[in-house]
Amino acid sequence: MAGIDLEAVRQAAQHLRGVVYQTPLQEFQEINDLLGGRIFFKLENLQRTGSFKIRGAYYRLCHLSEGERKAGVVAASAGNHGQGVALAADLVGTHSVVFMPEGASLPKVQATRRWGAEVRLEGETFDDAQAAALAYAEATGAAFIPAFDDPLVIAGQGTVGLELLDQRPDLGRVVVPVGGGGLIAGIAIALKERYPHLRVVGVQAEGAAAMVASRQAGHPVEIPRVHTIADGIGVRRPGRLTTEIVLRYVDDLVTVQDHDISRAILFFLERTKLVVEGAGAVGLAAFLAGKLPVEERPTAVVVSGGNIDVTLLARIIEHGLVEEGRQVRLSTVLGDRPGQLARLLRLVAEAKANVLRVEHERWSPALEPNQSEVELVLETRDRDHAEGLVAKLEEAGYDVRRRA
Repeated sequence: MAGIDLEAVRQAAQHLRGVVYQTPLQEFQEINDLLGGRIFFKLENLQRTGSFKIRGAYYRLCHLSEGERKAGVVAASAGNHGQGVALAADLVGTHSVVFMPEGASLPKVQATRRWGAEVRLEGETFDDAQAAALAYAEATGAAFIPAFDDPLVIAGQGTVGLELLDQRPDLGRVVVPVGGGGLIAGIAIALKERYPHLRVVGVQAEGAAAMVASRQAGHPVEIPRVHTIADGIGVRRPGRLTTEIVLRYVDDLVTVQDHDISRAILFFLERTKLVVEGAGAVGLAAFLAGKLPVEERPTAVVVSGGNIDVTLLARIIEHGLVEEGRQVRLSTVLGDRPGQLARLLRLVAEAKANVLRVEHERWSPALEPNQSEVELVLETRDRDHAEGLVAKLEEAGYDVRRRA
């Protein structure tokens, strides 16, 4: 298939030896206890540049001619591919230009520059950035390095599959994040050509399910828009080669909502102490959301990257705490007299809730001249604790409103 087979992946592994890390395949007892099976996580978030992308990028750049190296390379990226190309270009001794969407994560932009690339921001989506990168390649003669739809890139990404087989030969299923399809295509070739009965399952964000649509149609399909926190897999149209490989080898594709992805990111952070980006969290999200059943034989889940914007991570943490009832925002109206706020806070303290923030409002038109509204942001143990606190305040005569 366009020169991509198990032997091509093995050749890529030879080139990558000493360049990329063999990342851990780790299980976490708390996750296994929760799900009721053996789930292993392939931690590509611990790879060089924080994602699997260096594998395909470096292997592709190894095949540049001398003239191409002198002309330099160009790529389009939401962040991770750009970092992989930047590092690979530095390792092989060429110049790189990376086009990224204008809304790309600032840490990913900065990291791509730190690895040595010239970064140019263009358009609103990955597809816009890719169009600009292709135009640049045409104008300058720079070699365009595809993010996924390239035989050498696919073979490089497939080395993840070879490592999985070495690390855990008894696997029954491998779960892989899917955007443009380069990672799952390479892994599927590496696994299926050796063990045809080993199941390969892809996971996409519901707001960027282009490969799901393409699989249903039998050919690459472009979706009208992308909307997901998993920017690393936010692709409107998968590749021609990658779609062909998915149609041939991949057993199933499922989708998860951003709510599920957010929950999985927080779960990784709190329960395993791993920082994982949205794309890397979709596999666990699929299990937590009940989209994938636990099977008798062990499953490996590829955690594709960990390059998450810290501001997004902060929002996910806060949202997750609210969802779990561990942070609650309440408001009530007090008489505007000395001691009223102290009495309210005393009741909160007796309920063993921790005050994070207090806001006092006197000027709302909805208030009487002798009233003030108090809003409290409180830390609680769980939903039951939060509900008990509200009940205690209502018993004391307060009209309590929960705020989103």
